[in-house]
Amino acid sequence: MEEKSNIKQSASFALASKGKDYFLLTKFTLSFVVVFSAVISYLLAPNVNFDLGQVLLLFAGGMLVTGSSNAINQILERKTDAMMMRTAGRPVASGRMTAGEAWSFAGIIGALGVLIMYSFSTEAAVLSFISLILYGFVYTPLKKVNSIAVLVGAIPGALPCLIGWVASFETGNQNSWIGGWILFAIQFLWQFPHFWAIAWVAHKDYSAAGFKLLPSDKGPTKFTAIQSIMYSAMMIPVGILPHLIPVSEAGPMSGEMSMWILLFCNIAMVVLSVRLYWKMDVNAARKVMFGSYFYLIIVLLSLYADKTRIQKTEILTIYKVEWKERRS
Repeated sequence: MEEKSNIKQSASFALASKGKDYFLLTKFTLSFVVVFSAVISYLLAPNVNFDLGQVLLLFAGGMLVTGSSNAINQILERKTDAMMMRTAGRPVASGRMTAGEAWSFAGIIGALGVLIMYSFSTEAAVLSFISLILYGFVYTPLKKVNSIAVLVGAIPGALPCLIGWVASFETGNQNSWIGGWILFAIQFLWQFPHFWAIAWVAHKDYSAAGFKLLPSDKGPTKFTAIQSIMYSAMMIPVGILPHLIPVSEAGPMSGEMSMWILLFCNIAMVVLSVRLYWKMDVNAARKVMFGSYFYLIIVLLSLYADKTRIQKTEILTIYKVEWKERRS
């Protein structure tokens, strides 16, 4: 009996360990941040009201597609991952999972994720597939070739915003993509100071692995800091677009409240990048990195909160008008 109990415990442990490895293969935390932007972009669309079922379905589809691309990334980088302390424990790099098993897992969840996105619209599925291919098979190998990889990687990194937006429209309706492109532009520019800050902090590891992610071949230099300042500065006018450009007959996607929040956040990113230029150290780069995480969360949530506030105000106004008409 004791032997059977030990066998069951060993089997349970092995199963839990394998599940953890699949979890690590998808880079769940990174995937969550990416899919978060897709879900909020979906909710920002003018024709969408909050539906928990649809939100969870979109979240699941996004997590599967993103998890697949992250798995492909780990498969292709298994040798370099094994060279870096912070990534040596990953499933494929450590040898706990074979490349063949990881490929099978990536293919299954990727196909399932694209299929779920197809249930929203053909465009959402196509863009999801393009994003997966660009990240897994273009950006990943390009990291060892040239720093232009950051520019290439910024495209699939920003596509979730466009995917979430177009997922709210029926297939073939391309007249209302403007809002998605605005959100795409915000997240596209955001990625440059964000990823350069990460590359600055992890420069020794990245250099040892042969990754070329900083704009200067000489590593962390003032040129990199200047580039971060430039892209952060470009985020300022782009951040005003959600308030200025109509995305439907109802007008812009958000109001004045979120415009001021975005303006403050964009100026804060410029300040952090300028501080990096003056300090030129890992601590300043780390502040840009963490600041960029908070930036994305605050910006997206403020846009959605403002949309919700405006909708409630409009509904209240309609009720007031109807009440006055009834009394008269």
